[in-house]
Amino acid sequence: MAGPAFTRLDVDERRAQLLDLGTGLFTRFSYDELSMARIAREAGISKALLYHYFPSKQAYFTATLQDKAAELAALTEPDPGLPPLEQIAGSLDAFLRWVEANGEAYAKLVRSAAAIPEVREVVDAVREATAHRILEGIARGQAPPAPLRAAVRGWLWFLDGVILDWIEHGDIKRKKLRRLLVGTLVGALTAAGEGDLLDRH
Repeated sequence: MAGPAFTRLDVDERRAQLLDLGTGLFTRFSYDELSMARIAREAGISKALLYHYFPSKQAYFTATLQDKAAELAALTEPDPGLPPLEQIAGSLDAFLRWVEANGEAYAKLVRSAAAIPEVREVVDAVREATAHRILEGIARGQAPPAPLRAAVRGWLWFLDGVILDWIEHGDIKRKKLRRLLVGTLVGALTAAGEGDLLDRH
């Protein structure tokens, strides 16, 4: 079967299709199973053309991760007009919907972060950006107290563990899972002595 036809696409469209293809390939295969030659065959283009867009497999892999991270950041952008807790609940619901549609890719990404430096760098950057966004929404421009910062960062690691369990077992409804995650964040912030910040408008 012939791969995707890229011949008449402009540069941006071609790169976008290659990134989309990469998301699927790196979900189906391990990093070591793929070579630039195999990726080019899957794409239906020459290896030379693939190298024109991405100088190495590492660069291609990193670009696919960053593309998905940007897509997810836009999808979960909170409404700044809402109270902090409603912002978090809304973003979390959008995130869980995305995981429902991309569960295999998410699980593979999180589990491979310890072994593949490129994955770890992207996952760490996403966690840091998410922590910053949550803290900005809660503290409203003020420097977050250390216990608040630690609670939010720790909760993000907890979130990944809970979602991996959800993907594996599939026996919790999404809305109930969201309540669990919001509740644990509230509990962490309360234990840190900062729970009242969630009530600010």
